[in-house]
Amino acid sequence: MTPLKEECLRLPGLIDCHVHFREPGGEQKETMATGARSARAGGVLTVCDMPNTSPPTVTVTALEDKVRRAAQVKDCDIRFFFGATKREHLDELKRLWTDQKLHSLKARCAGLKVYMDHSTGNQGMEESLIPEAFKLCAELSIPLVAHCEDPEINRRATEELKQKDITAHSLMRPPESEERAVARVIELASQYGTHTHATHISSRDAMTLIRTAKANGVPITCDVTPHHLFLTIDDYAKLGTLAKMNPPLRSIRSAAHQSALWAAITDGTVDCIASDHAPHTLAEKQTADILKAPSGVPGVETMLPLLLTVAAGKWPGPKLQATNYKLQVEDIVRLCFTNPNRIFSLRAPSGDRVEVKMSEEWVIHGNALHSKCGWTPYEGWKVVGKITPL
Repeated sequence: MTPLKEECLRLPGLIDCHVHFREPGGEQKETMATGARSARAGGVLTVCDMPNTSPPTVTVTALEDKVRRAAQVKDCDIRFFFGATKREHLDELKRLWTDQKLHSLKARCAGLKVYMDHSTGNQGMEESLIPEAFKLCAELSIPLVAHCEDPEINRRATEELKQKDITAHSLMRPPESEERAVARVIELASQYGTHTHATHISSRDAMTLIRTAKANGVPITCDVTPHHLFLTIDDYAKLGTLAKMNPPLRSIRSAAHQSALWAAITDGTVDCIASDHAPHTLAEKQTADILKAPSGVPGVETMLPLLLTVAAGKWPGPKLQATNYKLQVEDIVRLCFTNPNRIFSLRAPSGDRVEVKMSEEWVIHGNALHSKCGWTPYEGWKVVGKITPL
């Protein structure tokens, strides 16, 4: 990072280690080209795309297809996670990692994504295969990214649910679900020595488990998302299904989940901030059956502006207000470049590639962003820092 003058910075092109660019199979929501333009406009020049496309990235052939498509995209460098729900998918991953003829293809793969429960794309892994996945990744030194929600707790919470408004989504996937899944992931990471990354952690007690595991030498890292850092269940009132994602928004009062995430950034427990950019069309989101609306929000283009606003000592929103949360520009570089670059062995270049004018304030509008979906949960929010890729 090179300061130019008091209100202007130069940063490396940031890394977003969790995006869903929806191609192939969901091009009405996003394409690699539109997602890459959105990323670049937000100062992100390397992304890691998740496997829950159609077809899912669970075979070497599917990965080859994605890499071939990405080669046509120039706005950012797109890497890919492999997925697995069945044993044959793990066999394909092993072939990718061990067949020398696939060496160049392997270089485009950031690791294995394991869904402990179903989310968009129904990629939940068979329970009996989860230990095998951890064992294989340990043996071959493959990073394993875990979506941490417990299917039994989610099932029971859904069956017991009485209310039908949008806030019910947060009750159907409660914090206890994430906590139990994180405990399971820590157990397996400790048992096999697997390089494990728990993604989009959203709750206080799950973060406490990760902090303790790290102190005990368990090889685990984690990330948090902007939507869990800046939104809570109170935002359902205005956003409705536009605030629906997995894991869901948490209460700002009960258990102080949001403040716990910020504290974990401050004390170093959080290794990365990633957008979990997961666009859907407005028509898909605005379905009459609100609890069946797809989960996910766009965010790759707004991640850096939101974080820069906190670094400027302000809280983003319809009105900029002072905040007690502390974040330095150096922290943003560590969380959104240095750490993901190291954790996933991405070898992204570290030179100055993005300029930020910190003196400029601007207002986020979905129709001015570059994502194909055309909306944002941060509509009308004022932020600090005008971004220009170099």
